[in-house]
Amino acid sequence: MTYVRNRTFRFACAMLLISIGLAAVGTVARQQSPVPATPPASSTPSASSHAASNADFAAAADEVLGQMSDITGLKLVSPLKKSLRTREQIRAYVIKEMDDDKDADERYAGERSAEAFGLLPKGFDLDTLMIDLLTEQIAGLYDPKTHEFYVADWIPIVDQKMVMAHELTHALEDQHFQIEKWSKAARPNDDAELAREAVLEGSAMAAMVDYLMAGTGRSLQDLPDINPALLLGDMENTPTLAKAPPFLKDALIFPYLDGLTFSAAVLKGAGWSNLPGVFNKPPVSTQQILHPELYKANKPSPVVTLPAMDKTIGPGWKKLEDNIMGEFGWKEVLKQFLGDNKATPLSTAWDGDRYQVYEQAPAGDHKPDDGQANDRKANDRKANEQKSDQQKNADQKTDARKRGKLLLVARLRLANETQGQQFFSAYSLALDKKHSKRSDEVKQRDFYSFTDADGGVFLRCVVRDCVTLEGGDRAVFAALTKELGWAPQTETAQSPPGRGAHVGH
Repeated sequence: MTYVRNRTFRFACAMLLISIGLAAVGTVARQQSPVPATPPASSTPSASSHAASNADFAAAADEVLGQMSDITGLKLVSPLKKSLRTREQIRAYVIKEMDDDKDADERYAGERSAEAFGLLPKGFDLDTLMIDLLTEQIAGLYDPKTHEFYVADWIPIVDQKMVMAHELTHALEDQHFQIEKWSKAARPNDDAELAREAVLEGSAMAAMVDYLMAGTGRSLQDLPDINPALLLGDMENTPTLAKAPPFLKDALIFPYLDGLTFSAAVLKGAGWSNLPGVFNKPPVSTQQILHPELYKANKPSPVVTLPAMDKTIGPGWKKLEDNIMGEFGWKEVLKQFLGDNKATPLSTAWDGDRYQVYEQAPAGDHKPDDGQANDRKANDRKANEQKSDQQKNADQKTDARKRGKLLLVARLRLANETQGQQFFSAYSLALDKKHSKRSDEVKQRDFYSFTDADGGVFLRCVVRDCVTLEGGDRAVFAALTKELGWAPQTETAQSPPGRGAHVGH
């Protein structure tokens, strides 16, 4: 989904994860060494200093840049532009980058796709949450477009150094691997691009850990396996994150924490000399991030297809997305309705997927061109910042009513037939929880359907492939399975456990 790969989202959370994770990493480091784990000494002002001068900043940045070059083995190829920025300057820059990186239509498609899977509430305003998060957490960033490093001018030098350690690793990687081009080379596969983002953020986190442990005689390789939960700290106490849907929290931290565990695994043994190999042969899926042993085993990227449904569903519908969820995405869907304990073992059976999301335009709706849409979004954002929370909630409900009906088609391949059957049972329950008001239920060993206010919902599994349609009708689902080469479904009404069955779509 396009919202996951929006790089401004990463900018916003960098300082958050750095600040809450340092104490945990330091604790682990101290347990492994009698030498206190502190950042490298320098002649720059202490943490009690507040705003840094340009001279102090430049000296500290040059010092940390040299240290990160020593840690990673990546030499500085050309001088790096760097500057202090005010909160307002950084905020304005990141908002502009958000608009440039993904236009209004792409961000809208990502929001609605997440809504179709049940990961975001109907009418959820992702842009507003992004802006709030940026305002709350901005600390600094490296811009691979201009090859410039910015850091907040109100942060003490010692704290700036932690941001520098992370972001200057990006700068060094950029000079050697052109990270903007490298990351986008995975498009249009969202899952593969998210995996590359995890390489970038995870390697920067790993370098930051080594920076923190400098002087202890140890490094990340000497630590036991890292439990990402140790780095979460008090995220729930962060005001904006506290009100964010669970999926967004997970999407925010995935590149950092799961990327860190992946980096720790691939750096074992030869250390940082392994890093160029990861850029030369990047992971092809979030599955390889979650299971580094599959990356090391060169597990190929599975290919799963869906037939084009445009003609089948008829006029008046617009395709918003046609992409791949990956193991991370399906884990989040299952977790949303079944909890983490059931979601994790089910999602590890992922062996490829494809999904499509369509929207039926409301009657008389006129979609502006991209330029108009972006201008409108910018104007709406400015007006929204002046509103109270009560007004924002009311507007969100109104916007949800204006949006068109959604149709979701998804195909998921599991590792084997047994896991296909397990997924069918589990996802049937997930659909029950997602659609609380149901009628016309039909449930068989490998087929489940019902009707809700938005149309028909269908789930069918054949051997290790499962397909689901939400928001369509019986004819569309029959056409879908026919295109897949599946035999026609013979429906016999069977009462789902604890409920009466009805046939009559």
